[in-house]
Amino acid sequence: MSHRRLVIMSEIALTLALAYVLGWLRLWSMPQGGGVSLAMLPLFILALRRGLPVGLSAGLLYGVLDLMHPPLYIVHWVQFFLDYPLAFMAVGIAGVFAPTLARSVSRGDWGRALWTAIIPGIVLGSMGRFIFHFVSGMVFFGEYAEGQPVWAYSAGYNSFVFVSGILCVIGAALVVPVLQRVVPTEGE
Repeated sequence: MSHRRLVIMSEIALTLALAYVLGWLRLWSMPQGGGVSLAMLPLFILALRRGLPVGLSAGLLYGVLDLMHPPLYIVHWVQFFLDYPLAFMAVGIAGVFAPTLARSVSRGDWGRALWTAIIPGIVLGSMGRFIFHFVSGMVFFGEYAEGQPVWAYSAGYNSFVFVSGILCVIGAALVVPVLQRVVPTEGE
């Protein structure tokens, strides 16, 4: 096994462990599942540093690991996939901005890194996760809409993803420059 591959596998394992712990530290919990936490932050950082395949893989693995965060709300096998593995896999979409981040880092331009990679990556990953939760909410949790349009209920309920995303932007803006200095991605 190559050194680079071993480093990436170790980073994935550490990312999953940190995301799991941060998932327990919820700032707000929703009644039918979900909540505001920083669990996505390590996934975003890994995806932005290592790229799309690594980000998608780690997100998928975390989606399965997230099943150990009670309470679980599984009403159908399709809803299970939408709300857990696929929703968190979508967080890894932020990895499409990894080359942009690498270019900005190589120039030492952290302002550019923030505006051209970190923010767009986290927005894209949050949107991906939101879409899966939104569809699941419309299809499987419409009974809670209580007279309002099901799409409006699902959008409002799942907006917690964007609150978490905003917190992740702040966290990533603080952590990525330090992490890049301590553990650079190039030259392993």
